[in-house]
Amino acid sequence: MVSADKTLSWSYTEEFLTEDEPTAQARMRGMELGISPVSPGTGAALRVLAASVGAKSVAEIGTGTGVSGLWLLGGMGGDGVLTTIDIEPELQLEARRAFDAAGYASSRIRVIRGRASDVMPRMASRSYDMVVLDVPPEEAAGLIGGAVRMLRVGGVLAVTRALWNDHVADPARRDPVTVTARELGKFLRDAEGLLTALLPVGDGLLVTVRQS
Repeated sequence: MVSADKTLSWSYTEEFLTEDEPTAQARMRGMELGISPVSPGTGAALRVLAASVGAKSVAEIGTGTGVSGLWLLGGMGGDGVLTTIDIEPELQLEARRAFDAAGYASSRIRVIRGRASDVMPRMASRSYDMVVLDVPPEEAAGLIGGAVRMLRVGGVLAVTRALWNDHVADPARRDPVTVTARELGKFLRDAEGLLTALLPVGDGLLVTVRQS
């Protein structure tokens, strides 16, 4: 049973860590451009996940203005490389500015402009320590197979927006996007060779470890 203080606890977790200035600026720029960057709680979880697997090779789908990328880079080793894919050149330009402002060398970031569905099939199998799908559920559902293919055994897949505006937990919500998000979680939960958890940070973070 959820206590009356649960909402307060969730708010506390989001404010538990303070973003540095480059990340806060990237977040503000993203909001100005009409996108929703990952929350600080989600970003902190991504950073810990990257650090926990000693990530040196991370692929991110959905560059945005660089908020999630900055969190990921913060958890990667000093020689780690972030490959980030987005179709919007304006957003990627802002992300590059954010990475520069945070002091990351350009050699550590590979920015690819294009549709993820076109780019991901060309990326090597079992060669990434972590893959992040920071895209709406409909797009994530179409990319999930490719994302798992790219992961090494022991690698981590993270899917943002997994609770989709808090609609997923409400069985009465049957709109297409909510249903897609709900089914995506169930698919990963029940898939053989994957170990999955749903974390209630931000708008939900679905985390899967490839075991085989």
